[in-house]
Amino acid sequence: MTCIVAIDQGTTSSRALVFDESATVIATGQVEHRQHFPQPGWVEHDPLEIWENVRESVALALARASLTRHDIAAVGITNQRETVVAWDPSTGTPVHPAIVWQDTRTQPLIDRLTQEHGRHAFVQETGLPLDAYFSASKIRWLLDHVDEGQARAERGEILVGTIDSWLLWNLTGGPDGGVHATDVTNASRTLLMDLRNRQWSDTMLALFDVPLACLPDIRTSSDAFGRVSQTSLLREVPITGILGDQQAATFGQAAFAAGESKNTYGTGNFVLLNTGSQPVFSDNGLITTVAYELESGELAYALEGSIAVTGSLVQWLRDSLGIISTAAEVEELASRVPDSGGVVLVPAFSGLLAPHWRSDARGAILGITRFTNHAHIARAALEAVAWQSRDVLDAMVADTGTVLTELKVDGGMVVDDLLMQIQADALGVPVVRPEVAETTALGAAYAAGLAVGFWESMDQLRSLWREGARWEPRVDSEARERAFAQWHKGVDRSLGWAD
Repeated sequence: MTCIVAIDQGTTSSRALVFDESATVIATGQVEHRQHFPQPGWVEHDPLEIWENVRESVALALARASLTRHDIAAVGITNQRETVVAWDPSTGTPVHPAIVWQDTRTQPLIDRLTQEHGRHAFVQETGLPLDAYFSASKIRWLLDHVDEGQARAERGEILVGTIDSWLLWNLTGGPDGGVHATDVTNASRTLLMDLRNRQWSDTMLALFDVPLACLPDIRTSSDAFGRVSQTSLLREVPITGILGDQQAATFGQAAFAAGESKNTYGTGNFVLLNTGSQPVFSDNGLITTVAYELESGELAYALEGSIAVTGSLVQWLRDSLGIISTAAEVEELASRVPDSGGVVLVPAFSGLLAPHWRSDARGAILGITRFTNHAHIARAALEAVAWQSRDVLDAMVADTGTVLTELKVDGGMVVDDLLMQIQADALGVPVVRPEVAETTALGAAYAAGLAVGFWESMDQLRSLWREGARWEPRVDSEARERAFAQWHKGVDRSLGWAD
């Protein structure tokens, strides 16, 4: 049996998944990594821990599938986006912990550039507003805070990249000939790529003073990136697919046509709408990104709404409030009450992303009375996930005129049936979960498989999509809109809290 291995490097764990020709998961391996919060607003990961966990995850998956490298046709990589790693290519040693996408330490730099140029000054070139969320300011911070960072980067003595680049470089040999490359989807999240020619932008490199010598080559998402080095269990297997996690989920959902969309429920939520071969720009707080580009020349852009805190909100209930002991318990706890009892929870822990883009917002729990208990707060947390998703989807409808008839969902949180029902009620349209919910890893596997002929065409990939479950809305429109208005009252009260 020949299979594809997908490496899914997320915000909280490393995973390896083995897929067969029917897009069925044969085996998985998963190892969590630690989250570091050295200061308020700072979020860091240890790149060496992540690399070690990737190797362990691959070993676990191959062992559980009873496969060896000879059974693997190709490797695909998908990854948390915007997170930045800088390392010494002569040793493979990171020069600083990875700065994670959630990190807001670079807000002062973004504020200065926004004052000088305007928040949306470079949207037509990059698709993105000036924001600390994206990679460019993180790279600038690293080069400013590492010894001789700028000079070493200019000489190529420091390499910088997103997580996919770090993993690709290590998988293909590291100091011994490692390939320093990325794909268009990850590059489109840095604030440094020209959206139309899909190369590093001279304008943006100059704005952030980032040397070209330290950056990876930009390639298509389905490409011959290199072969795994001799030191790995997958040695000599080609690496032929790389996609940022949300673009990978879109690809795994077979959303190949303009107007098709998906919502991924992970650490955060990410809604993508395929807009076809030309970029579409938003008037309603969304960003424009590359959905995928294949070696065959097929290219798609997308509108995206990024929500920072959804799955991590459940982790907060577990780790900080202690009202659940495992993430899975949130569904049972929230099911004890028919609604949130008037409680609104706005999880703006480090500001709000799309469609608000307010870095000064902070988390709030409102509407508490003596009647309120743990179950109401858990229910309000699930409702917050659903309302944030509706905010983004409403913006997409306003930008494109596309009428939402159903929502395809994926990601770790979609196993929560109550959340899916709450989402259908919040939107007033059916919510559909695929049979294979691992669409992020599946998208990376699809990209890798297409490049080596494991799958022959996009039509074949579309035929592999199978519906797993469906939720129909149960509340009437008046009750829905009344609750939505209450949510917006909560959002309004969260704004302007941080100086």
